[in-house]
Amino acid sequence: MRRFLPRPADTVDRSRSVDRFLARRLNEALARPAAQQPCWPDPEQARAVTRQLHHADPIVTPDETVRLSDRLASVARGEAFLLQGGDCAETFADNTEPHLRANLRILLRMADVLAHASGMPVVKVGRMAGQYAKPRSNIVDGLGLPVYRGDIVNSAERTPAARTPDPHRMPRAHANAAGAMDLVRKLCAGEVYVSHEMLLLDYERTVLWVDAGGPEPRLSSGLAHFLWIGDRTRQLDGAHVAFAELLSNPIGLKIGPGVTPEQAVEYVRRLDPHGTPGRLTLVSRMGHGLVRHLLPPIVEKVNASGHEVVWQCDPMHGNTRPSGNGFKTRHFDHVVDEIAGFFEVHRRLGTHPGGIHIEMTGEDVTECLGGAAGITEADLPARYRTACDPRLNTDQSIELAHVVAELLT
Repeated sequence: MRRFLPRPADTVDRSRSVDRFLARRLNEALARPAAQQPCWPDPEQARAVTRQLHHADPIVTPDETVRLSDRLASVARGEAFLLQGGDCAETFADNTEPHLRANLRILLRMADVLAHASGMPVVKVGRMAGQYAKPRSNIVDGLGLPVYRGDIVNSAERTPAARTPDPHRMPRAHANAAGAMDLVRKLCAGEVYVSHEMLLLDYERTVLWVDAGGPEPRLSSGLAHFLWIGDRTRQLDGAHVAFAELLSNPIGLKIGPGVTPEQAVEYVRRLDPHGTPGRLTLVSRMGHGLVRHLLPPIVEKVNASGHEVVWQCDPMHGNTRPSGNGFKTRHFDHVVDEIAGFFEVHRRLGTHPGGIHIEMTGEDVTECLGGAAGITEADLPARYRTACDPRLNTDQSIELAHVVAELLT
């Protein structure tokens, strides 16, 4: 049983009791401290835009999300593999059919390589149709301007006006995401699901259904099939974790070097209270030099809890470094080594290395070093186009798929 929650949480007091119960819990969750949120110049204007978005059409359907949940349960049981990838940060300017086609083409090619090697179904999830918000380490950039937080918040253009957070970008992000989702359905016929980081809570709280079909009433997001919590917003007492607890969508959680085994178990307890296989994906992003040391006790502790989570490796974010000529980059060999370490840990412990989560593009960019093409630091300026973090290009992505295919066999 699913009903649309059509109005802001603080105005649904005339709805049914389950709606009022969830509205109260939603208000309580969003009242908690929330990291990485923009400071809107006019908070009332931001609230007005958020109220407007509560009436927006959903981007995904509950039935699609349920199908993904079923497929992720297969991954958690060791019967399938999860491939998740796409742009670091989507932009309005690049939300074009050629760009989306190129990214989908590479995702599908990689999935074919992995499926052929493993003999298992590959669950395909794109970082697309909503990946418009980005967490940042600093609040200002090198010029003293407010940092770029993704097209849903401000512009990458380096002027004070462009960097000022603008809530009217949220409806633009929704419209762009809806258009991208239409193209995904047209080209992939339900074969690819969409995901983004659950970061900007003013946006995430808007398009919600009441989902009373599970063990307890929850909310189903109409903005994406799969949402993940980043390493910078995973505070156990924070708003992002509390909001994710209310959702029936499958949830991912990035776990970096600072996560202890005890914390990991607490995340699992909070985000998978009913022990649903595949409900939670734990995405390790340790860095290639740390994964073999830090991941085993986490896997052992979570496995001992009895929860069937999806174990996924993000080999990108723990391996980011500045190049000698001033570009943020990653080396292909470090990406490969972290994935290899991830597989080694799970093979040793008898658990399923369930997937990879990468930032890549179907375009011929020069953002990550190495690979068969031998991209060097001198090559980076030629086609460095990312809005935020460096992505694997077409050739590097396919090469990585063959590396992972060997690990799977």
